This record gives sequence, C-alpha cells and structure tokens, in this order.
Amino acid sequence: MKIITYAIALSMLAASIANAQTADIFGYFEPEYTGIYHDDSYYQFLYNKLRVDLKSTAVKNTEFGADVIFLLYYGKTDWNVLDFLPEDITSTVPPEMRPLYEFTYQDTFYLDNAYARFSLNRFAITGGKQQISLGTGYFANPTDVFNAKDALDPTYEQPGHHGLRMDYLLGSRLSLMALFSPIEMDWETSGKLLRAKLGIGHFDFGAMGIEMPYTLTDFYTFGVSEQTRRSIGGDIVGELLGLGVWAEGLYTFLEEDTNDFYEFLVGTDYTFESGLYTMLEYHHNSQAKSDHENYDLNDWMRFLTGETKTISSDQIYGLITYPLTDLLLLGGSVVFSVSDYSAAIVPMIQYSLFENIELLLMANIYTGEEGTAYSSTLGDGFLLRASVYY
Repeated sequence: MKIITYAIALSMLAASIANAQTADIFGYFEPEYTGIYHDDSYYQFLYNKLRVDLKSTAVKNTEFGADVIFLLYYGKTDWNVLDFLPEDITSTVPPEMRPLYEFTYQDTFYLDNAYARFSLNRFAITGGKQQISLGTGYFANPTDVFNAKDALDPTYEQPGHHGLRMDYLLGSRLSLMALFSPIEMDWETSGKLLRAKLGIGHFDFGAMGIEMPYTLTDFYTFGVSEQTRRSIGGDIVGELLGLGVWAEGLYTFLEEDTNDFYEFLVGTDYTFESGLYTMLEYHHNSQAKSDHENYDLNDWMRFLTGETKTISSDQIYGLITYPLTDLLLLGGSVVFSVSDYSAAIVPMIQYSLFENIELLLMANIYTGEEGTAYSSTLGDGFLLRASVYY
C-alpha cells in the first residue's frame, strides 16, 4: 500500500511538472547513515530522502513555489527516550507508562512548502506554507518562535509553516514585515508578528512584537496547558573592527502565570586570510536551569520535543572550519554548557565529490557526567550524509 501511495504521488508530481513548461525543477537526493554507540551497544539508523522543488514566475509579478519530500527509514527505527535519560529520573516513571515515551520513525511523504508571492514595487505578499526564519544567531535563535535548531547540526533545513506574510520597503534600508500564522482555529490564539528592520552604517537593526499560543506538556501525566504569550525583542548584525558581530533577544510575557522568561544570544566571527573561519556564540535562556541536579523529566522531555530550546541556562558555541583544498573542508564545533560543565564535540569533514555531489562526515562526542546536558551516557555517534543536487 505504501509503494502504491508513493507511486501515485510521484505520478501526480510528474504530471504537474510536464504541464509546467515555464517552471524550474530542482532539488536533491539525500541518503544518510547514522551509527550510535549507547550503553555498550551499537545501533544503525538510515534514511533516504528525496526533495523535489518546483518554482515558476510565469505570471507577471507572481512567484509560485512548492516542494514535496519523501522519507524512507531503515535500521533501528523504534526508540524510547527514557533509555537516554538519567536513572534517577527514569526510575520515577511507572513501568506501565514507559510505552508512552516510545516513538517510531515512519516512512512518509509530505508537502513541505507551497506558496504564492505577489510583489509590486515596494510591496510583497506571500501566502501559503512557507519558510519563516528569524534571528541572526547561528546555533540558536531566541527570536525564532517557529523553529528549534539542532545545536549539533544547526544549519540543516527547517520545515515550512502556514502563514500570510506582507513585506513593505519604506526606504533603501528600512522595511516592515507583518505575519499571520493560523496556528489555531480562531484569531486570538493564532500567531501574529510585526517586525521593523533598519540599516545604519555597517549595521542592520531589527525590532519585533509577537503574539503566539504557548503550550507546555506535563510529561508525568501528559496533560497539556495552553495560554497566550506576548513577546518583544530584536536583533542586530554588522561589522566592528573587522569582526562580524550579531546579537538577538526576546522577552516573553505569559498571560496566565508569572513565570515570564527571556533569551538572548551574542556572537562574533572572523575569517583569516588563509581561509580559516572561526565563530563564537553565547546563549542564555532564563527558562532553563543552572544546576543539572535540578533537571527533571519535564526539563528533558520539553527540550527533546522542542517546547523549550535548551535544558541548561547558559551555553557557549564555537565553530572552526578550514578549506584544505577547493573541494575539501575540515572543521568542527563545540557546544559547552556553562551551567553543568558538559560539552558536545562535533568534528566534521565535507567533501565536494563533484559539482553537484557533497559528502559530509560528522561525529558527536559527549563529555559530561551523568545527568548533565551533554552527558557521555547519551551515547556517542557519527553520520555520513550524501547530498546529490539536480
């Protein structure tokens, strides 16, 4: 049945492509192999991913874009989150509730983006499922209430989101952006965002206001609470004394309780004449905890499911890359939790096999004590990813 479904979807896509003679067709095929060493055992997890993008500007002042993604999983696809958490936390979970923490990677295909953009002079409006990316940070974005990055692989593509976006250019370096995202069925609990951006000298400044639903899950009972969050924040990016510098932050007011919280990030980078690139970022999240002995099941699960962005309150991220040749890039990153003195080390090799084929080898090594954000008991691993673009 699954094969038949894929065949029908591919046939429909091929028919659309055949009728879209003025459309650009592109995308990539991406197989990935992941090896995980955990609790004296070795597991392998694989997927094949096909992305097909369609973009057309046949209609004057209008751009249409869409992409469909196919994902097939192999190897160990059944996991239980509790297997990776400290024993003093998992021991509080009754045996009959353990299956509730299991998840399975299932083969799927879905429409990741489908949008139309109309532009006229200084005004543009975009409707549909589209990319919404906010903030200037690299490994984390406090101002991005739509996406949560993987700190070990922060540049991997983010999913599309439903929304109606309007952009208006007031001047050469002054613009406004308004966004409505129908997250819920009514206006009050849907997402609203207003952002202004101004360029002065070597810097660009942004200021924003956001109203969104805010959901928290109690993972002891799996009860869900929802309220409205209202946030104000901003970002800055530019150049100072030859260094790239940026910062962003967001303060959130909660409608029904007093646990308001804030996040901010500051960063800098520099590229040497040899091509050596270095980056350093510091991230603070007041919603997280500064002592790993206070982490509980909710802290871990909310972090792993993306309800909160970090489990430790203070983190430092470092990145270094060097182009050994025109085709070979060596590098690595480190995420260090200032709160509990744990770290994740991520060495990386990227090789451009041909003009449209890239190979990426990446490992993750955890160094912290049990119970810390990057505990060695989480299990080390590596991935080998090939990206074939067409």
